[in-house]
Amino acid sequence: MLVAPLVLLLFVSFSSSSGAQLPNQGKVKDVPIATNGQPFPWDRMRLPKTVSPLHYDLTIHPNLTTLDFTGVARIQLDVHQDTSTIVLHAKHLQVSNVLLLAPEGVRPLRVLEYPPFHQLALLSDSVLTKGRKYEVQLEFAANLSDSFHGFYKSSYRTRSGEVRVLASTQFEATFARGAFPCFDEPAFKANFTIRMIREPRHIAISNMPKVKTVDLPGGLLEDHFDTTVKMSTYLVAYIVSDFLSVSKTTQHGVKISVYAVPEKIDQTAFALDAAVKLLDFYDDYFDIPYPLPKQDLAAIPDFQSGAMENWGLTTYRETALLFDPEKSSASDKLGLTKVIAHELAHQWFGNLVTMEWWNDLWLNEGFAKFMEYISLDITYPELQVDDFFLGKCFEAMEVDSLSSSHPVSTDVENPTQIQEMFDDVSYDKGACILNMLRDFLTPEAFEIGIIRYLKRYSYQNTVNSHLWESLTDICNSDDLIEGGMKHKEFCSKRKRQSGSSKWYSGDELDVRAIMDTWTLQEGFPLVTVEVRGREVRLSQERFLKTDDPSLTEGFLWQIPLTYMTSASNTIHRFLLKSKTDVLYLPEPVDWVKFNVDMSGYYMVHYAGEGWNSIIKVLQYNHTALTSNDRASLIHNIFQLVSIGKVRLDTALELSLYLSRETEIMPVTQGFGELVPLYKLMEKRDMAALENQMKDYIVDLFRGLIDRQEWTDSGSVSERVLRSYLLLFGTVRNYAPCVTKATQLFNKWKDSDGNMSLPVDVTTAAFMIGARTPEGWDFLFEKYRTSLQMSVKSRIKSAMAFSPLQDKLKWMMEQSLHGEIMKTQDLPDVVVTVSRNPRGYKLGWDFLRANWHTMIKKFDLGSSTISYMVNGVTNQYSTREMLDEVKSFFGSLTEETGSEMRCIRQTYETIEDNIRWMDTNLPLLQAWLDKRSHKALHEDL
Repeated sequence: MLVAPLVLLLFVSFSSSSGAQLPNQGKVKDVPIATNGQPFPWDRMRLPKTVSPLHYDLTIHPNLTTLDFTGVARIQLDVHQDTSTIVLHAKHLQVSNVLLLAPEGVRPLRVLEYPPFHQLALLSDSVLTKGRKYEVQLEFAANLSDSFHGFYKSSYRTRSGEVRVLASTQFEATFARGAFPCFDEPAFKANFTIRMIREPRHIAISNMPKVKTVDLPGGLLEDHFDTTVKMSTYLVAYIVSDFLSVSKTTQHGVKISVYAVPEKIDQTAFALDAAVKLLDFYDDYFDIPYPLPKQDLAAIPDFQSGAMENWGLTTYRETALLFDPEKSSASDKLGLTKVIAHELAHQWFGNLVTMEWWNDLWLNEGFAKFMEYISLDITYPELQVDDFFLGKCFEAMEVDSLSSSHPVSTDVENPTQIQEMFDDVSYDKGACILNMLRDFLTPEAFEIGIIRYLKRYSYQNTVNSHLWESLTDICNSDDLIEGGMKHKEFCSKRKRQSGSSKWYSGDELDVRAIMDTWTLQEGFPLVTVEVRGREVRLSQERFLKTDDPSLTEGFLWQIPLTYMTSASNTIHRFLLKSKTDVLYLPEPVDWVKFNVDMSGYYMVHYAGEGWNSIIKVLQYNHTALTSNDRASLIHNIFQLVSIGKVRLDTALELSLYLSRETEIMPVTQGFGELVPLYKLMEKRDMAALENQMKDYIVDLFRGLIDRQEWTDSGSVSERVLRSYLLLFGTVRNYAPCVTKATQLFNKWKDSDGNMSLPVDVTTAAFMIGARTPEGWDFLFEKYRTSLQMSVKSRIKSAMAFSPLQDKLKWMMEQSLHGEIMKTQDLPDVVVTVSRNPRGYKLGWDFLRANWHTMIKKFDLGSSTISYMVNGVTNQYSTREMLDEVKSFFGSLTEETGSEMRCIRQTYETIEDNIRWMDTNLPLLQAWLDKRSHKALHEDL
């Protein structure tokens, strides 16, 4: 699953992310009591392993008029020990006519229900014998869900205003049980044979191709789908809709189809080509053929996350799949291609090989996130994805630097805890530590190790250690017999070199010992480097934003350090296993840069004169360091200010070099560190200093902003950067940008929105338009009637950043209501309003007033709820606001979210903001005064 590509315009952002831990609820304290008052025979949240499913026969009949569904599930079971009880999952289902189909004949089963754990117990009068196979049949009925999970209702409005309804599924993580009775845990893999009953005006699609359609009485049709491969319940999918589709076939003979609502089918060509190209790439890269005959990609009008990897039927938000070359921007193309790459990578990582339990979700999500970059670097080099990977590691560090973070692999039991695993730690930190390991082992050895892992555990479930074993000792003789050509060539080459070119002996490397330090403990290391002549002193500690130093004790990582020096471009390597160590350089140097290209998931502090020597390099010869190195230095130094290791004025001195910077990563990182400083001030009464800070940033980037053309020319990175800079200049009221954006908006409005604007600058023009009631109303009218998802998305962002408070309030209410504006977009709207200096109080009031509705709609523990909690509150920096935030969240019960991790994160973030402001405001004021004084003298 891909967490929604939420609109994080950096000029309004201060990033933070999700996650939470509830007390262990894996076991009931007293004897559980079923709904009929009888004792329930099982007291744990995890299902017993006495029986397991082999095959499900499912017949589902959704009624899109009455918005409900009925069904029959026939489940073939394997019995592992004698038992008279079958415990499985069902949630909000009316289950009836439950039968045991045994060799001796058909017998009814008694049914007990225990809703707190979503469990059913089927009780047999006779014992089910170990080693034998049985079948149970259950009839069930329920309403289509009005949330975004389970078997849920979606709708869309045609150009003529008609509302059409469809039904679609979203089962990850624990929602298949809301659609049919099942063993809803990832390790209970089985085959599924699905039949869907529908009206002739609709079509049905599922994981597998349709085998036949049968006429039923009453004019209904029943579609029969082929039996799936062995898979987990969360990957089952089916959709009944009036979608149209376009199709192509891959070089490997797999039929790819993209489905969308009829009026948007002309926006599917790009996704179709991308899916064909990427599925072929993965087929070759993993050296394992995609095992199904088809792969569908469906654009669903109502969708909570970004996309979902259901095997053979991946589902997407419309914005993540539909692309109009005339109206979509460079960043739209980049985002869309990454989402498709992510979901198709899951067809191997996650679907073919699945984590044993949700504690190791990162084995699915970290890999899929990582493979986005590996695959696109090769298949779409023009997208320049490498320019954007670093940002993922910075986002992960944002949450991982709080004491409320969690290990990549962490114990979870209940559905809320499971939902909370879908956060920046599982996705982004997971991807960053894999990237570090790949750099450490070499890309060739890493690729062979992961192919070995996928082949060894196909159709099975894995834990962390299975991956580390597959990446260890990859040239042993047993595996070479099974390995493909890539494997054999690599090992014979390594034998010829006999390890001499590598800085460690691969056969002695304990991958598990190294990687356990990155996956089984939370946080990440700060490496302090002090150069004294030829001697480099190293020490490590946990990087933690806290005023309690005891919380950083007891952490030790095995860190694959890389470094280069002023004397040579060679990348040197060293595995730091201890708290402190010493390196010796061949000669004294002017500077040293550790964590080359930031391929490692750690920060670096340069003690003594270290930072000053780096500031000199950046001021006089910044291209001596790569753009990734420059971005990581900007990130690290400002983060070090927040824990008191570096003075703010030192970090600001480093930022001065940015006036000569032109590359996207260091420029956006410069904004990412400087903009949050005035965002904190916007929510306090300190206009003078706030404006000084804004002026400093505009001044710093003025030259680069002035050089931008208001067109769509250049590479993807150049276009994304242009869009960013011109938007920033416009929002900050930089006169040349405001003039140009105003001209463009007026021309566009005069043409009744028909004039074609350069795509990359439309948001800047819309921002200006949204400042007046007349302009806002015009934008809203275009939003309402547009079928172009990317245009709608940009208009929505501009409207939510308007200074018109009545419009902001109305927009949030409409998004919650879900008729004119989609409820799936509510989180973006609420967060953008909250980052709007005229709207932040409205956002907070709205979140509190509608909390109970939103946790029901979006689900407790989801990354959506976490995104809203953090997005609404993480720019507060006063004790008063902290008390207000604590007062609201403190009043909740566990059922309404009081134990969610994102609430602890938000407390910590606000406390960190308060500490930052208390310590650094006087320094910031003095530095800006000194700078403006100096500039004044230079002018005179």
